[in-house]
Amino acid sequence: MREPSALDDFLFDLRGFLVLENTVSPKLLADLNHVFDTFPKLEYGQWWRNCHRRDYTQHTGFELHNCVEAGAPFEEMIDHPSWIKLVQRYCGDDQSYTQGLFIDECIASIRRSGGHHPVHSGGFRGSTRGMYTYKHNVFRCGQVNIILALTDIGPGDGPTMVIPGSHKSNFPHPLAGDYLKGDRMDDLPGAIPVHMKAGDALMFVDGMMHGGSSRTNPGERRIIIYRYGVSWGATRYGYRYSDELLARLTPERRRILQPIAPLSASTSNQLQPPPYNTKG
Repeated sequence: MREPSALDDFLFDLRGFLVLENTVSPKLLADLNHVFDTFPKLEYGQWWRNCHRRDYTQHTGFELHNCVEAGAPFEEMIDHPSWIKLVQRYCGDDQSYTQGLFIDECIASIRRSGGHHPVHSGGFRGSTRGMYTYKHNVFRCGQVNIILALTDIGPGDGPTMVIPGSHKSNFPHPLAGDYLKGDRMDDLPGAIPVHMKAGDALMFVDGMMHGGSSRTNPGERRIIIYRYGVSWGATRYGYRYSDELLARLTPERRRILQPIAPLSASTSNQLQPPPYNTKG
């Protein structure tokens, strides 16, 4: 179980990201890649195992949303010891009455030659969902992302690009282009590629400017994205987890996917009375 260190806090605050090396075991890495090998040829909008193909843009490649439903290896990532304490510290509303985590989005991504993801986010007029705040000795991040590399990602492989420190920016990037037009960020001033080995993970606050550089090499770039947020959040696109998945999860993992259980007159949840106080 990796605990946040003083250096982690310093670099995360300064840059907006950390690179976590050798985060998963060779077995889990192989198991995740095996599931990728079994993905059917889905068209945009089609479903498989309560997972949904929903590519962000026409250039981003195959993107399978709600991928935690894709099999047991994906369930291991919910509270993986390499990063769970880190995301709890940075986006778990630590030391508050809403303390806890929620997985906003989880995506399995395959990008082939020519694919890329336009630059987005940044501190300038950023969404509350991706905000970055440190105040009163606690972090308050709306969303912290884990990108797990399932393949080596080096030059030409379409690595994620980031603009360090941009989560605190008060100005728009004058050369960032238009996300809706799919402008590439390969040569964007201030942006750097994050190269990783298979099994490494990139953790970053969503409010930092980021995207994916163009893949020029043959083959596939495989990653998994888990976006963690505060316990009172809701999935971005309204995905709901299947009863079968929730039933087989450990209590700890279920609390992350469903931190607030549904409550109505028809549910079996019983409200417990407050502790009896003899002093009135």
